[in-house]
Amino acid sequence: MPGLRYDQLLRGGRRGWAWPFLGLPLLTILLLVVQVGLVVVAAAVLFLSGTDAGEAQDRLTGDPVTPMFLTVVNLGWAAAIPAVWLVLWAAHGLRPGWAASVVGRIRWRWLVTCFGLSAAALLITLVVSALLPAQGTGADVAGASGELNDFTTQTRDFLIVIVLLTPLQAVGEEYAFRGYLTQACGALARSRVVAVVVPALVFALLHGLGQPIPVFVDRFAFGLVAGILVIVTGGLEAGIAMHVLNNLMAFGLALAFGDMTQTLAAADGNWWIMPVTLTQSLAFLALVTYAARRRGLQTTSDAGPVEGPPVLVGQNPSV
Repeated sequence: MPGLRYDQLLRGGRRGWAWPFLGLPLLTILLLVVQVGLVVVAAAVLFLSGTDAGEAQDRLTGDPVTPMFLTVVNLGWAAAIPAVWLVLWAAHGLRPGWAASVVGRIRWRWLVTCFGLSAAALLITLVVSALLPAQGTGADVAGASGELNDFTTQTRDFLIVIVLLTPLQAVGEEYAFRGYLTQACGALARSRVVAVVVPALVFALLHGLGQPIPVFVDRFAFGLVAGILVIVTGGLEAGIAMHVLNNLMAFGLALAFGDMTQTLAAADGNWWIMPVTLTQSLAFLALVTYAARRRGLQTTSDAGPVEGPPVLVGQNPSV
């Protein structure tokens, strides 16, 4: 068997078209169960601390966004990482590492490189943002006032959640959308286009059916670029780096100058966000593609690790 692209890796597991149809509902159920469990635990913590039912409900509904709500959301998506690992093993008989890349694991040096390239793309984006009219800045879209917010105990709590949990939330979304969903689409449709477009569309839709059209298009474009990066690089590292830094910057700006509720709702999005987002995404795509080619990055699997009987958890991949 020749080497497989990232979106084709499920073909190296159990044979048959039915397995992705088992894996996708299983992943959805696992995430829903975790999310409900987290809400129950958070509600119990609030009740035990003396919070009345009305205030507890307000804190957990996201209107307004509170540190507790953001914690539940972040942990809910972080749970996608082990959930995807479990689905790969249970439904496809593959080691969890095949969710990360075509070598069966995260390529840590490449991940660090991608964080550097993502930071460079952000700098390019800041230059473009400075050249746009005031209403087109990312800060205004996030509801920023231009003045530094007061540092309160809530600000401290938000900061702790953002630093500790937001990176895990971004990684979890990449494992779910650019990871398993991309691989499932690649197994069912055997098309790179489908494997990129469908996860990007689902990713954008799940951010809210009531979101403004510019925000939806912005998120869809992000998903497309992240999906292309998976195919081009053979793994999730580039998408993880871009997603983590994007979320840290967005929440950081909202915490310092704006409003967390408006940032998460993105209710005031307008078409001025598109030049900024496209600049960042396309610059990052170009930088990563160039760096991957210069490095000779492996973008298809070796035949051995995914060929034949399922590779069990705990075995080392041949890379």
